[in-house]
Amino acid sequence: MDPARWLAEYRDRLERASYGARQARESLREVEATARSPRGEVAVTVNAAGALEGVKLTPPARRLEAEALAALIVDTAREAQRIAAARMTEVMAGYLGDSPVLTQITQHVPPEVVR
Repeated sequence: MDPARWLAEYRDRLERASYGARQARESLREVEATARSPRGEVAVTVNAAGALEGVKLTPPARRLEAEALAALIVDTAREAQRIAAARMTEVMAGYLGDSPVLTQITQHVPPEVVR
């Protein structure tokens, strides 16, 4: 193969990979998940990494005992994190396909989330 052609094809592959990485990064920035408690007292929003972005309490939350409210917030946050992990997995699978890299990225995601 002609070295100039090989180099041009290699640069093209690098550019496509770079574009895909930028697209994945942008898509992940948009991933967030909000979960609500079963009766709607609590809503928790997390980002793609599962980090807490916000907690909203409705008036019925004030009637709960502190320990019950704390447990409800934690349970709702876990559900939001599960949803965000599922969305993150979908985004990354779209860019990586079923690959060892996707397996590495999702190894700490709850099993029910990973395809």
